[in-house]
Amino acid sequence: MTTAAITAVGHYAPEKVVPNSYYESYLDTTDEWIISRTGIRERRVLEHGATSDLAVEAAKKTLAMRGIGPEEVDCILVATVTPDMFFPSTAALVQHKLGATNAWGFDLSAACSGFLFALATGVQFIQSGVHKKVLVIGADKMTSIMDMSDRNTCILFGDGGAAVLLEPNEEEGYGVLDWVNYLDGSGMEALHMKAGGSLHPASMETVQNKMHYITQDGKAVFKVAVVGMADVSIDIVKRNNLTSDDIDWLVPHQANMRIIQSTADRMGLDMDRVMVNIDRYGNTTAATIPSCLAEYYESGRLKRGDNVVLASFGAGYTWGATLIRWSI
Repeated sequence: MTTAAITAVGHYAPEKVVPNSYYESYLDTTDEWIISRTGIRERRVLEHGATSDLAVEAAKKTLAMRGIGPEEVDCILVATVTPDMFFPSTAALVQHKLGATNAWGFDLSAACSGFLFALATGVQFIQSGVHKKVLVIGADKMTSIMDMSDRNTCILFGDGGAAVLLEPNEEEGYGVLDWVNYLDGSGMEALHMKAGGSLHPASMETVQNKMHYITQDGKAVFKVAVVGMADVSIDIVKRNNLTSDDIDWLVPHQANMRIIQSTADRMGLDMDRVMVNIDRYGNTTAATIPSCLAEYYESGRLKRGDNVVLASFGAGYTWGATLIRWSI
């Protein structure tokens, strides 16, 4: 069977930096409190533009790394919970802005697990032989759906975009080796956006009641995320007859430093084998995992032959893990 490999990566962070001191200025919180509870010191905010702009910038960097033009891309998958609009899809807007004239594509919604769900989808397009170059993008403008007066959520999120290019793998034992994803809609009440869809269409009432912002029961999400992300990471290692000693990098979704550390502990990994950038970007939802891959590869820390486990947990609930042997 043809397998798929990541052949290029790229990420984009907006220029505006918002430190914790900003929230100290008007909310009942402190820099120390935010860092101790989340691990976040600052995050980036896109002042002008939309999710498609974050995605396009990340895509441009990815294609430039591979040395190819956008017309060579067959398919564009955009994982996001903050699309520019309900329709057309953000993927369509990216395709147009990027000039990927020969590509089709679509958006995929799985919250913080969106990138892993989109990656698994792209891998299967490659494995089937249907496509040769699939651009998988995770991008979110989370500040567009945040209540800036809610200290429980507004301190957590930032804006960002990141992408990978998938191509057929020519070397045995390299590329995306395995993946497993899960879905449990019973977790909906713990993390969701109440209005804006067909259940509660936009109205004066929904706007006044702040129903178009993120609603989160932080304790409930933390409790299940700690278990779910660790369990799925351990499972994918065991089912591929590996041990923690065989894993070079854990790339966890960047939602909370305590969840990241707990997952690493459960896997028996020291933190020096865990990719972390939550301190500088906060939770960028679908962009966190690919942004880590891009940064660590660009800095020379992620190397060819490394065994890498990607792990996520998000609203839905959604969660999953992917095993990769890095090939570039």
